[in-house]
Amino acid sequence: MASGLLTGAMSRERIAALAKTDWRTRNEQFKEPKLSENFKLVERLRAVGTRHGRTPGEIAIAWTLRHPAVTGAIVGARNPKQVDGIIGAMDFHLTASEIAEVEGQ
Repeated sequence: MASGLLTGAMSRERIAALAKTDWRTRNEQFKEPKLSENFKLVERLRAVGTRHGRTPGEIAIAWTLRHPAVTGAIVGARNPKQVDGIIGAMDFHLTASEIAEVEGQ
C-alpha cells in the first residue's frame, strides 16, 4: 500500500510529523515532486472508491488485479482494521473508464 500513501491515510501534516528516524522521511515517494503526484493519484482512487463505497486502498488493489498478467497481490496489514480497509478489493472490478480515471487519462 506504498507505506500508507495508497490507503488515503497519509496527509502532508502526517508526513511532516514523522519522526526524523522514520525511513519515509528519506524516501523519494514522500518528497516533492513525487509526493504531489502520489496525492493526486490517491484523490483519483478516492473519487472512484467514493462512488462504490470503497476505500482508496481497495481501488488501488483492484487496479493492480485487473491486469491479466497479475494473478495475485501481496498486501501487508499491521492490524485487523487495516485489513477491513482493503479486503473488499478481491471481489471488486473496475470498468474501463474507471481504469482510465485512476491512470489519469
